[in-house]
Amino acid sequence: MGMFLQNQDAYLNVAGGVKLDEPAVDLAIAISIASSFKDQPTRPYDVVFGEIGLTGEVRGVSRIDQRVKEAEKLGFLRVIMPEKSLKGWTHPSGMEIIGVNTVAEALKAALG
Repeated sequence: MGMFLQNQDAYLNVAGGVKLDEPAVDLAIAISIASSFKDQPTRPYDVVFGEIGLTGEVRGVSRIDQRVKEAEKLGFLRVIMPEKSLKGWTHPSGMEIIGVNTVAEALKAALG
């Protein structure tokens, strides 16, 4: 992604903790690292989730409708999520849903 991170220290603070067995947190962590590195904040009303593969692809995750409904309850307005998970459910009308296939697409959606 063109970010030289090997000489950077990374600190991650997650409210409520992170379950290490939850692969859907991968994309949110990657966006957070890029946001910090570029000194460019993400939008406060965005929620991001998805599993990242070794080649940078964003893999689908389970319980999409449950995740999006919970995000809506918490006041989020925009969801950046795996495009592979868009099929088979109806998203809330008040939320913008952005499906991505790669980390590069997710970074572009989240950071412009």
